[in-house]
Amino acid sequence: MKKLILSVMFMGLFSLTTSAQEIGIRFGDVTGGKVAIDAVFSAGKYSRLHADVSFGDGVGVDLLWDFIYRPLGDDGLMWYLGVGPNAYLSDPFALGVVGEIGLEYRFKKAPIVIGADWRPNFILVETTDFVADSFGLNVRYVF
Repeated sequence: MKKLILSVMFMGLFSLTTSAQEIGIRFGDVTGGKVAIDAVFSAGKYSRLHADVSFGDGVGVDLLWDFIYRPLGDDGLMWYLGVGPNAYLSDPFALGVVGEIGLEYRFKKAPIVIGADWRPNFILVETTDFVADSFGLNVRYVF
């Protein structure tokens, strides 16, 4: 049953990433590992969905809604703030809510975005815990 759930989630996230507007890698503390597939989908002019899937001892999934996504001037620097669910599919299973605040730079002459973020995580299921030391670096290709 666990393998079936993992397979369905993986296929669903794979289908999302095939239509992503930005796709890349996130290095740092991610639910389930230290490296994740990172994808961004537009949800309006100043909001977006930010998804991560990581593989380690289990599979970690984060899906954040960045409801604030604003430019800092005209040079390609943006800041964002968001929140969303996350899950760690392994033993022990974990389900929680993760926040996100970050900065990113979109290069004008190349289709690359580089960003850094902080993700505090409030774990609700299997145990209850708060983790505030999750920092990451994102490198994505813009389609």
